[in-house]
Amino acid sequence: MEEASASGNHNYSGSSITTISQDHLLTILFLLPIDAILSLSMTCKRFRALTSSDTLWKYLCRRDLGSTCVDALNSYYHHHHQFPWMRLYKQVSQMDSVCCHRLSNPHGDSDFPSARASHSLNFVSGCLILFGGGCEGGRHLDDTWVAYIGNDFRRMLKWQTVHSGIPSGRFGHTCVEMGDFLVLFGGINDHGNRQNDTWVGQVTYNENNDIKFLWKMLDVGAVAPTPRGAHAACSIDDKRMVVHGGIGLHGLRLGDTWVLELSDSPCFGTWHEIVTHPSPPPRSGHTLTCIGRGRTILFGGRGLGYEVLGDVWLLDTCQVDLRWVQILYDLQNIPNGVSLPRVGHTATMVLGGRLLIYGGEDSCRRRKDDFWVLDINAVPYSSSSMQPTTVNSKKVLTRMWKRWKSNGYEPRSRSFHRACADHSGRYLYVFGGMVDDLLQSAEPFGLRFDGELFLVELVLQL
Repeated sequence: MEEASASGNHNYSGSSITTISQDHLLTILFLLPIDAILSLSMTCKRFRALTSSDTLWKYLCRRDLGSTCVDALNSYYHHHHQFPWMRLYKQVSQMDSVCCHRLSNPHGDSDFPSARASHSLNFVSGCLILFGGGCEGGRHLDDTWVAYIGNDFRRMLKWQTVHSGIPSGRFGHTCVEMGDFLVLFGGINDHGNRQNDTWVGQVTYNENNDIKFLWKMLDVGAVAPTPRGAHAACSIDDKRMVVHGGIGLHGLRLGDTWVLELSDSPCFGTWHEIVTHPSPPPRSGHTLTCIGRGRTILFGGRGLGYEVLGDVWLLDTCQVDLRWVQILYDLQNIPNGVSLPRVGHTATMVLGGRLLIYGGEDSCRRRKDDFWVLDINAVPYSSSSMQPTTVNSKKVLTRMWKRWKSNGYEPRSRSFHRACADHSGRYLYVFGGMVDDLLQSAEPFGLRFDGELFLVELVLQL
């Protein structure tokens, strides 16, 4: 027994993990979840030093926060000789607040987009692009505005109009980023006509570095989704975009799912419908957001019975056959969760691969000014299951849903506004929407279209 034990100990020490080279150990650490890495850091001095290395944490930031976000942050903080990657990772995981900054005073600047709602707002090629929307008198708008941002996220933006009349005026359309392009679909004009045309837009610069923005209609052949507005859409990757629901002909709410695939030439595309069971019920005024790793989240909206919804659905795009999975949860187990159901909100992927939900309105048309974060990474689910994933654990629910604090400028509560994030995912731009307005004394409250632009900054101390 003693000889066998001695032999066993000798063999173990010869294959100990501590004898593996540092490069090989780093390769192993790159594959581990963060909890396992932190546990290893407490085992010995060598692992403590290795798990504190800049090389490891820069890779973990790229892996878990996204390389696009990391590159944008690194460019913004280029004055750092040694970027604090470990501190960045820790602060992102513990982040719980935003700070708002007002960027505009539309009453003092005539060269500025007019007040509107149900428009589109996107960040592409270093620019904010705003198109269309509805305005006072129930009229649609057909103007396209561009403002260059670059890396100066807080500066007062200089807007310029680059197009009017192309595409035709509309509101309730969708416009999503696909690489260096924007793809616009559908919408409603002030005659109530629904659209189902598809347009591609791109920022260009002339020889004097003046910004231009060119729209052209996409040739999609004979197959396309039925005309609609107030639907939801997002890009899956640089070649595919998904559209769900909306309000179709005769005011009927839709529950269908369509995918647009662009050809190698941005002049052509192909639509095809995705039919799965189960799938989200019909709705309008909801959001679709791709959060990376082949996952797209649908949240909220207004259902067939005019009820305001708070359900969460996940579209798994990693599978050959796209499928919907519902994430079931109990609002009563979430602090302040009773205020979650909403329509006309925005849901934007921000730093850390999480969904930042802002504003919207409830079933009584009360507009909101709250910020909620949905972290789908906290939810254990099976991509191969066709059954809903039920979240019963309060611990998981408190990680899944968090209400964030807001500091700084206090914008009005709003709905049917639009928001988009820069490439770092740390800065969110919000424009327009419907807000409460003071009317006559006999009728103290009404609605008005808002023309305010403000910046929402995720609070980090780097």
